[in-house]
Amino acid sequence: MKAELQHENRLTCEVETTLKVIGGRWKVLIIRELIAGVKRFGELQRALPGITQKMLTQQLREMEEDRIIHREVYAQIPPKVEYSLTPMGESLKPILYAMHNWAVEHFSQINE
Repeated sequence: MKAELQHENRLTCEVETTLKVIGGRWKVLIIRELIAGVKRFGELQRALPGITQKMLTQQLREMEEDRIIHREVYAQIPPKVEYSLTPMGESLKPILYAMHNWAVEHFSQINE
């Protein structure tokens, strides 16, 4: 029993860590966009209706700090900045695909 509780607490802690990295309304959607390939800021903003420039900037900074995305700045005028998934960001694909499959499987129950 005690071992089960320790395992459950440890699992919860690790799930919380994952949610810290991908949680919130926008991060998973940003990752979804970057799975398709490299995107510029404006492309991400157009692909995510309802996100403000300030929120997108904040989310991208947090994801860069968490090493989920890479920000490439090109020394040119006007400045060009591109965002892509890092290897750690790429490793989130199975999680997103599992979330997608779960929603497809349970869509009718969720939307009753």
